[in-house]
Amino acid sequence: MSHLLIVDDDPNTLASLARAFRLAGHEATVCDNASRAMELIRAQRFDLVLSDVVMPGKDGLALLEEIKSIDGAIPVVMISGQATVEMAVRATRLGAVDFLEKPISTDKLLLTVDNTLKLARLEEENRQLRRRVGKQEIVWGSEAMRSVMAQIERVAASETRVCILGETGTGKELAARTIHDRSPRKNGPFVTLNCAAVPSELIESELFGHEKGAFTGAASRHAGRFEQAHRGTLFLDEIGDMPQVMQAKLLRVLEGGEVERVGGDRAIPVDVRVVVATHRNLSELTAQGKFREDLYHRIYVFPLSLPPLRQRPEDIPLLAEHFSRHVAEINGWKPRPFTAEALEELKRYPWPGNVRELRNVVERLMLLADEVDAETVRLALSGRAPAALASGSGSLAERVDAFEREALLAELRRHEFRMAETARALGLERSHLYKKCQQHGIDLQSLKKVE
Repeated sequence: MSHLLIVDDDPNTLASLARAFRLAGHEATVCDNASRAMELIRAQRFDLVLSDVVMPGKDGLALLEEIKSIDGAIPVVMISGQATVEMAVRATRLGAVDFLEKPISTDKLLLTVDNTLKLARLEEENRQLRRRVGKQEIVWGSEAMRSVMAQIERVAASETRVCILGETGTGKELAARTIHDRSPRKNGPFVTLNCAAVPSELIESELFGHEKGAFTGAASRHAGRFEQAHRGTLFLDEIGDMPQVMQAKLLRVLEGGEVERVGGDRAIPVDVRVVVATHRNLSELTAQGKFREDLYHRIYVFPLSLPPLRQRPEDIPLLAEHFSRHVAEINGWKPRPFTAEALEELKRYPWPGNVRELRNVVERLMLLADEVDAETVRLALSGRAPAALASGSGSLAERVDAFEREALLAELRRHEFRMAETARALGLERSHLYKKCQQHGIDLQSLKKVE
């Protein structure tokens, strides 16, 4: 059901149009002047606005211009009993989808509105498809992933809040996308926000939006991620890194189903399924007072744990083949076959960066050789796979030390040697991270120069 706003100064027209649209299965809100229309638009979400042109005070064209200045995505259809060519041209230039002359038959008006709504949905689907270009599907064959996929199938059909747990690079966003795609909300938007990547002073605006002039630089109204995800799914990655002041505000939205834009004074209803993810231990953060307990219980309803790649080595050949096909396709290359020995070499590597690292390595391998053999794999991983791990030899302590050193190096490179971000990603204090680097002989200054 679509929500329409009808603006006309004639009460009989408002009554008849509202009745016709409601009989056709739409929800209709009516008002008799442009100023009241703008109040409603700021307070609620509408799928389409139908407005008369000639009205006392602010006319329909001024209303159209104001609507487009704050939200260009709302489709607007103009109607008038005093239409001129100049009026229609100006309305089109201002962004009106259509311009209809009164009197107009109900059937024609309903058809115009239905076509406009279909076009708006198609445009949103195209935006979603463009955002999904390059995204990968979950590739698996292991028993560990079989259990994960069974849980995804079960929870996707519900409205249950899901908390996805896993190391960096295990595919948490992809799992969230799969839950969305297999849910009743699959035709709605899938919107993401990495809580660790947004500065603390901007995260409220990103989540809840802001009004024009709410702060320096707010040149126009901005719909936040919750509004963008209306009737769909909002994925909040790295929820454990959300500032505590924002945790309280997020809790209120989850409890009330309403957001208030920064600088706004009205609550806006939103219908959103929230899926969160983190590589951190939320129960420990809660016990330490770093994460709100009430929010923890709101989001930790159905925990979904993704296994690291080293625990599902039987999936590595499948993933390598999948990534090689994808890389070849987007680059226009011929397929690069992998020898059995090359795949075994890949399976022996511990993959501290998990599936994301494997994808990068596969692309590197395809640049190095037309046929990927074991020697090519060793060359691609040289300097990254410690001997104790690559050969499968050495004591347990040596292997653990080698893996820890590799994990530290991988995270340092991923965060471009920014120690605060690296420490946060690894769940360490900065001072502890420096000590670990010294313990493993990692010379940070030398590495920065080389990199």
